[in-house]
Amino acid sequence: MEKEKVLSVENLTISFRTDNGIVHAVRNVSFDLSREETLCIVGESGSGKSVTSKAIMGILANNAIIEGGKIMFQGENLLEVSEEEFHRIRGHKIGMIFQDPLSSLNPIVRIGKQITEAMLINSNKLKLMYNEIISTELVKYKNSFAKRNSIIKSEKNALDSFIEASNKKLNEDTTLSKEEKRKIRKEINEKKKAFKAFKKAKYDEHKVIVAPLKEALDKKKKEAKIEVKKYKKDVIEKYKPLKKENTKSFLDALKSRDKEKIKNAKEKYILDRDAYLDQLKITKKEAKRRALQIMTEVGIPLPEKRFKQYPFEFSGGMRQRIVIAIALTAAPEILICDEPTTALDVTIQAQILELIKKIQKERHIACIFITHDLGVVANMADRVAVMYAGKIVECGTAEEIFYEPKHPYTWALLASIPDIDSKERLEAIPGTPPDMIYPPKGDAFALRSKYAMKIDFEQEPPMFKISDTHYAATWLLHPDAPKVKMPKIVETRIKNALKESKVKKKEGAPNDGE
Repeated sequence: MEKEKVLSVENLTISFRTDNGIVHAVRNVSFDLSREETLCIVGESGSGKSVTSKAIMGILANNAIIEGGKIMFQGENLLEVSEEEFHRIRGHKIGMIFQDPLSSLNPIVRIGKQITEAMLINSNKLKLMYNEIISTELVKYKNSFAKRNSIIKSEKNALDSFIEASNKKLNEDTTLSKEEKRKIRKEINEKKKAFKAFKKAKYDEHKVIVAPLKEALDKKKKEAKIEVKKYKKDVIEKYKPLKKENTKSFLDALKSRDKEKIKNAKEKYILDRDAYLDQLKITKKEAKRRALQIMTEVGIPLPEKRFKQYPFEFSGGMRQRIVIAIALTAAPEILICDEPTTALDVTIQAQILELIKKIQKERHIACIFITHDLGVVANMADRVAVMYAGKIVECGTAEEIFYEPKHPYTWALLASIPDIDSKERLEAIPGTPPDMIYPPKGDAFALRSKYAMKIDFEQEPPMFKISDTHYAATWLLHPDAPKVKMPKIVETRIKNALKESKVKKKEGAPNDGE
């Protein structure tokens, strides 16, 4: 049975405007994420892994240009939603763990406060109830503005690029005649006028679209106020006789001067009062209880004591556990882990990876794991996407990527991992990743690959299908391409891994007498 898709990225293209030019960071990236699945995105620094994750979280830098694509989550394109809608999604539905826990934590605030902060900010349950009732209408209303602004911004980016290129030509091309310069300036002015007209038309068009959405939202707000008021009244009416009864019992216990009766009456009064308040808001007491529960869940010993400590009083591994606890407080459906073990030593890395796997299994979370370390991928991944120069060059199940890799870049990554069972010398990847201000023509890895053919420098390879789950973008898979064997070191490692796998299976198999 096919698992439910929780996230779908389609042809995502992102660039950044810099002083040196446009950096093409992510180019036509597509992938899906299913419930409870772990997708590992692997690649060198600068391959576009973190930019892709930040686009999903809606935390791209101000100089980012989203040139195209979609990020579909719960029927919405996250590239078009408003910032208000992202507040509902970010942290609550999609959580993120960053690579350096110390920079993610405030050094002068106790960790207990940092874990409970988000819970207490959203502590008013009546307000949350009201927002949940009007959420559909509010999202449609706000997203109509976001979509309008996105279309205008896209047109503005195209205009800015045109003006930049035209001004560069005017300033640098000494062969231009006065007439040609005049024509270029005239064209710039015409484009500016056209953009103003386009912007006005979009605003006028939006006025017509937004009117019924505003009407529907106002209607829903009135309904929500009535519903919330009724809920609050019911809760209060239900608690009134209970409070009266508990107060009487407590006063009677005081008159009797029986310590046991006083203690029991007081406990009953507090218990019922807390249950009443819990229906209206998250109290500090409840937030602390939840925080201590999550701290225990992520393996922080003595949570009561640790709750009052500062980040500098924890080791690197413990700080990462705190960051994971903060991400889990809102019970997200998707967890994005951006190289969460990079700043940790090997033994602590293994513990954190096991913890993430355990939490994912218990909470049924889908996970995107970003790393440059294929050793991490082997332990975590259900599926793997290998990224290079802003593109996915190979994707498949973990078994397919490790035992049947097809792209020369994947071979190079596998050949560069230290392995005690291989006698061959480690192979470093020659050269450096390309400058993405000037993306290379053809296969971006061609200049660093000893398997590159003439066509690799001329045409970009399409994604060739190897199986229903395995694809790779390399001309070596073309029917007319010469047959090339993977490097010997990679073959040896695959053989060793398969032998080890068979041994483990035999060790794990039951005896005949069992």
